[in-house]
Amino acid sequence: MTGEVVTVAPDTSVKAAAGILADRGFAALPVLDDERRLVGIVSEADVLRGRVPADPRLRLRRDVDTGAAPPPESVGLVMTTEVRTAEAAADVADVARLLVEERLRSVPVVERGRLVGIVSRRDLLRTLTRPDDDLRADLLRLIAGYAGRLGGWDVAVRDGVATIQRPRSTPGSDDGALRTLARTVPGVVEVQVSPTC
Repeated sequence: MTGEVVTVAPDTSVKAAAGILADRGFAALPVLDDERRLVGIVSEADVLRGRVPADPRLRLRRDVDTGAAPPPESVGLVMTTEVRTAEAAADVADVARLLVEERLRSVPVVERGRLVGIVSRRDLLRTLTRPDDDLRADLLRLIAGYAGRLGGWDVAVRDGVATIQRPRSTPGSDDGALRTLARTVPGVVEVQVSPTC
């Protein structure tokens, strides 16, 4: 999650919001009221809608005046008010599912209605690209805390798949707890636990 989020207010001009989106490479900006409550989100599509006039040189009748009203000037008039959000304590797997199933590029993260961050697909992709050696080191620390020692444990990680071999003296009933513990490491995608050969 990104904690320092660039935001706009409802009275921010659409042109200013478009500039932020273009300059920063964002797909959308959270819109906050004076009390930092999330009131909407303004996307690239929102600022483009009705703002790119047809080229009169490419039309058969160049003298046609559509008489359309000028596009809205403030973010509050073009933003989406029904925003999909994630709670700060949400499971990352649920957030990933929301991003994929709803085809969202990012989701504002809120706590008691106030914006605390934003999580994007790119943020989640970064966890999947963590080096296997880092994942292994994290797992070893967790196992040492769980078991009290590392003697007899063998941990390997390849492409995010963790293989934990426990000492034969450790009961097999601990396997479920070890799988659960290992899945708390960002970047671990699967866990296999077995006794040491």
